[in-house]
Amino acid sequence: MDIHEEVLQRLFALQDLEYKDFQAKLMPTVPKESIIGVRTPLLRKLAKEFAKREEIGAFLDTLPHHYYDENNLHGFLLCEDRDFARVVERLDVFLPYVDNWATCDLMSPKVFKRHRGELLPHIKRWISSDAAYTVRFGIEMLQSHYLDDDFLPEYLSFAVVESEEYYVNMMVAWFFATALAKQHDAAVVYLEQNCLPQWTHNKTIQKALESYRISDEQKAYLRTLKR
Repeated sequence: MDIHEEVLQRLFALQDLEYKDFQAKLMPTVPKESIIGVRTPLLRKLAKEFAKREEIGAFLDTLPHHYYDENNLHGFLLCEDRDFARVVERLDVFLPYVDNWATCDLMSPKVFKRHRGELLPHIKRWISSDAAYTVRFGIEMLQSHYLDDDFLPEYLSFAVVESEEYYVNMMVAWFFATALAKQHDAAVVYLEQNCLPQWTHNKTIQKALESYRISDEQKAYLRTLKR
């Protein structure tokens, strides 16, 4: 049995048909027949196990995967890898095959925390991609790693993206709502100056109003900025 056959065997052994139905409702863009139905904690555990196997590289190199759960396992395996250059290289190969928000959002490689200086050029490159979920991933990494320590106001400009893709625009709104909570004075300027498309602008305000990290006074002012 090769590694790919072993991965599939293990995934189907963990299949939960009720969870498969649940996932299919959350992701109408993903064909239900491509969902095995493996719960996330079990996928994480499986990834930690397979990450120790030298031959897992053969699975990561076999793209595209057929099953949604294979893609999620792939993403979790990249999160376990501690080699920054290899993770970036494998992300560049894998991201064009990501076709849904859930697979995109589960990826947060641990190694990125120690390589923020090296990571930023890659984030800018991902955000400039033509692939929707590559853009979403880039903005999410910008949100995860650059709104706290060593924040610079110019980082906010990297996330100003005009797109017709719903899941890209939602990520931009999520980014700026988070920025309003963490770096309010710098972020609110983007709303005051109408730097975002109208839909994203208003969605940012909506998400910020739902946040417990933003004060009532700030929320009152944000309401006056709706377009």
